[in-house]
Amino acid sequence: MKLIKHDKTKKKADEPRTNLTERIYQTIKDDIFSFRLLPGDRFSENEIAERVAASRTPVREALARLQREGFVDVSFRSGWQVKPFDFKQFEQLYDVRIVLELAAVKKLCEMEPAPPLEDLKRIWLIKPEDRLEDGPTVCALDERFHEQLIEATGNTEMARIHHDITERLRIIRRIDFTQRNRIEATYDEHAKILRTIIERRAEDVKSYLKTHIEASKAEVRKITLHMLYEAQQQNPD
Repeated sequence: MKLIKHDKTKKKADEPRTNLTERIYQTIKDDIFSFRLLPGDRFSENEIAERVAASRTPVREALARLQREGFVDVSFRSGWQVKPFDFKQFEQLYDVRIVLELAAVKKLCEMEPAPPLEDLKRIWLIKPEDRLEDGPTVCALDERFHEQLIEATGNTEMARIHHDITERLRIIRRIDFTQRNRIEATYDEHAKILRTIIERRAEDVKSYLKTHIEASKAEVRKITLHMLYEAQQQNPD
């Protein structure tokens, strides 16, 4: 495993430590999300500190945050390791997400008065030529689409649980937006789900939503395995 030193991560002498820690955190997280650091890769605090031109203290703080979020593990003897992908856990999280979202859309179809969904309409009920094409941007909008459906029910505890699941799935869900056809499918399927909620067709929207999430889950697993294979071939060490 090789850590590439980027000029943009050079430490500024007067940079506050909180900002430095955040910058290091974002750098390592981006490396994990982009498969520059592969699941199972081991590294030391010294290696990271040298790469980002910082002391070990902000590096340790950044790694501790990533550990709390489930992206890395630490061992007293062998240092830090990128947490291996646990597809069984991801599938369990997807299952919980489906249960929450199906309950949410059912409630949205039954609420009196009907919930305001204007923000979602402005983003998703648009002409094909007006759709965004940038993967990370659409990924963020996709997250908010599903979160806003939950939030619109008014159930804050459901929203909190759903947000936690979204955070834990983000590392693989974002991969779904590296393919143009998946971006287009997201717009089509979100529009269909939204229109069906507006029409208050509870059983139909539950079916559409479950199919949408299951398709995304299957694509994410396939793309993730392919990207991991390619990254491992390019970095055999």
